[in-house]
Amino acid sequence: MAKELDRRIAAKIIKSFLYCASKLIIARGGKVVSFDGDRVMGVFHGDSKSSSAAKCALQIKWAVDKIREKFEANYESVRNASFQIRHGVGVDTGTVLAVRGGVWGTNDLIWIGRAPNLAAKMSDLREHPYSSFITAAVFNMLNDESKYGGTEKKLMWERRTWSFLGDNLHVYRSNWSWKP
Repeated sequence: MAKELDRRIAAKIIKSFLYCASKLIIARGGKVVSFDGDRVMGVFHGDSKSSSAAKCALQIKWAVDKIREKFEANYESVRNASFQIRHGVGVDTGTVLAVRGGVWGTNDLIWIGRAPNLAAKMSDLREHPYSSFITAAVFNMLNDESKYGGTEKKLMWERRTWSFLGDNLHVYRSNWSWKP
């Protein structure tokens, strides 16, 4: 995006995404804990944390679809680009250690554990039209509302095997979106 579009347009797109994703994380009961370029990291706590995070992922998909439509309608360069505005969301659950890293006056929190690492790696998966990825641990904790959708109550998640650091992990992907 930064290579092909005017940097001001690319910045508007990224800012729109970060704003919407952050608002949705907060609306679903999560906390925004860090930004890294065009990424935002949210943390969810409580009994329904997995369902809240999965629902948030599907709502972010809805928001990105709207962002794409808006920018394609208003900018010829976006409409004619060699790519489409897309995103990825990864969700895992587990114990995480947050520590300060860096030097005095120039430091930040770093997140140590499988969950933030795996979630970040899953957000890089590009399997269009699938943009939401959750681990089996998250899927097994979902309530029915976050698992089944539509009038027929169809399963919104498809099981896949993903090879990560020499392990074959069961993950679930979805191409569903959820209007906030």
